[in-house]
Parts: sequence; C-alpha cells; structure tokens
Amino acid sequence: MIRCKDRYLQQLESNLREHPNKYSILDEYEQHIEMLMLERDNDFHSTEDEWEYLIERLGNPEYIASLFNKEFAISPSKTTWIFIISNLIFFTGGLILTFFYNQFDVSGIQHLWNSLTNFKSLFILLYLFFWILLGYEIGKEFGPKGQSLLVRTFLLSLIPNLTLMCLVVFRVIPHQWFQPLLSNQFILACIIFTALLYPVSFLGYYWGKRVSV
Repeated sequence: MIRCKDRYLQQLESNLREHPNKYSILDEYEQHIEMLMLERDNDFHSTEDEWEYLIERLGNPEYIASLFNKEFAISPSKTTWIFIISNLIFFTGGLILTFFYNQFDVSGIQHLWNSLTNFKSLFILLYLFFWILLGYEIGKEFGPKGQSLLVRTFLLSLIPNLTLMCLVVFRVIPHQWFQPLLSNQFILACIIFTALLYPVSFLGYYWGKRVSV
C-alpha cells in the first residue's frame, strides 16, 4: 500500500494548495494510512483494490482538501474584515463624492450627485440589505457559534457610521456639504435606521442559521 499512500498524499498536497496547515494535515493523513496498512496487512489483490480501500475509509483526497480549503477561506477573521472593508468602501466612496461635489465644479460629478440624492429611500433600503446579508452569511457559515462573531463584526463595521455622525454633529464636516440631503426628516430617518441595524442583522443571522441546519 506504500505506492497508494504516496499517491493519496500527493493528490491531497496538490489540492490543499496554499492552506496554512497543509503539512500538519498531510502528517495526520499519513498516520491514518499507516494504521490502515497495519489493519489489512497488505491483504489486497491489486493496487486498484488498495486505492479503492483508501478512498472508502478516508474519502477522496480532492474532496477532503476542498473541505479544508473551504474552512480556511471562510475563517471568522476573514469574514469580519470582508464586511468591515465593504462598509468602509461604501462610506469612503460617499465622502469622496461629497468632497468633489463641493470643491470642484465638474458637470459629471454634479449630475451624479443630483441623481443619487433623488433616490435616498432606495439607498437606505440597499444599506439595510447589506446588514441583513452580514447576519445571514455569519449565521449560514458558523451557525450557533457565529453569534459572538456577529456582535464583534457589527460593532467594528459600525465605526465609520458613528464617526461620520460625530463629524457632522460637531460640524467638523460642514452641514451645507450634504444639502439637500441633510433635512430634519432625513436626519431622523438616519437615526431610526441606524438603531434598526442591530436587530436587522440578527434577523439575517437567525435566517442564515436556519438555512445551515
């Protein structure tokens, strides 16, 4: 079974690619194969019989590697940073557009600003969907273990929101920059929807958790 062992480990190594724990995984599976060799004591009629026995007992190396790669790809820290960066990009893009709109008289930027300010409600709904998606993805991928991850990700992702609110409230950013957005109705709507982000995220989380079961 030595030849089959080498074949199995080579395929597993090739499919694990850049997994950080590649060599510890390979060592673990090598030990499993050696134990199987002792159990059967090379009692096989052909090399193909040996290979089929390994696949039956351990699973296909490509499939095993895909499970490890998937686990690595959706690690909690990666999930947190994906949503933090996504939210930061959203806010950074908005601030850049606001700055250019107020500082430069460019017709294209003026037209884009006017178009966006006519669809305030749509953008609020799309932003709520972003937070539902945050909870849903964490619930689906991590199940019951994802609740603390959701809280941590939510609080870190909310930093740009709260920072912008403080900058506007204390007039570090001039109010006229956000006209005609910054009406009393719009400010009230922002406060209400910001308060709703937490329960909305948890609704998404429970939805995703149910899907993962």
